[in-house]
Amino acid sequence: MDTRSRIDGLNKRFGIAGVAQVVAGHGGLPKVRVTSRAATAEISLHGAQVTQWKPAGAEEVLFLSEKSYWDAGHSIRGGIPVCFPWFGDKADDANAPKHGFVRTKEWRLDSMNALDDGSVTVVCITESDVATRPWWPHEFCVAYRMTVGAKLRLELTVINSGKTSMRFEEALHSYLRVGQVQDVAVRGLDGLAYLDKTDDFREKRQAGDIRFSGQTDRIYLKARDAVDVVDGMIGRIVRTEKVNSENTVVWNPGMEQTAKIPDFGDDDWQQMVCVEGGNVQTAAIELNPGEEHTLRITLSTVPA
Repeated sequence: MDTRSRIDGLNKRFGIAGVAQVVAGHGGLPKVRVTSRAATAEISLHGAQVTQWKPAGAEEVLFLSEKSYWDAGHSIRGGIPVCFPWFGDKADDANAPKHGFVRTKEWRLDSMNALDDGSVTVVCITESDVATRPWWPHEFCVAYRMTVGAKLRLELTVINSGKTSMRFEEALHSYLRVGQVQDVAVRGLDGLAYLDKTDDFREKRQAGDIRFSGQTDRIYLKARDAVDVVDGMIGRIVRTEKVNSENTVVWNPGMEQTAKIPDFGDDDWQQMVCVEGGNVQTAAIELNPGEEHTLRITLSTVPA
């Protein structure tokens, strides 16, 4: 089936007239476009990745690189990639795809529903198959429920559908758009221990707000509370609230690291900050057969 016929079929089954439609995105990759009274958004079925979210009357919240690749072999640089079943490099295989394989996998659109408050819920699903088993032998199903409205609520549910226990890492890799990273403060992590990936994963402790002057790559431990990105230039606060998340990852590549990333523009590091909720390293999740786990992240904005 060609892409046009497939998109037409998805719209016939799931489309909501004037509110949510499946359209061809960059590179022909199918995406869901939401245009409701509460918000606009775009969700690529490639990776089940939210690439845009703009609450009504507000500016775009997510960063998306103009140099991003748009093909089945690459992840999309920006938005909110899904990291699963490992985070960063796979510990026992240097050749494995970074951050797991679901962010470069096409997900199945399962449902779209309009809610009374103007929000739209989109559910996508992916499962273990012949392509995933060489990288990770476990049988799983992941259901991702994305509710687009004045807030962006993301619920990632992992189900162990196999006969043995499985241990996995997960994160929702939110790229937040900022006016100028040097004018940004990240609040809510004061006093917490973190692993500094730029210093051989040494454990350190946060003192005050996070400020950015160069490469920053940190995994905060026992970080369960809300985190605010205070943006002086745009004049807003983007809040990340979490449920069933033990870690908050904060990342900005800085100028030198950005130059080594081909799908980043030279100045992109100044317009983004990643604040990611998840469970990684020693906080990885273990599920017995038949068990499930849901990670929930909610993004919202208020004036600074």
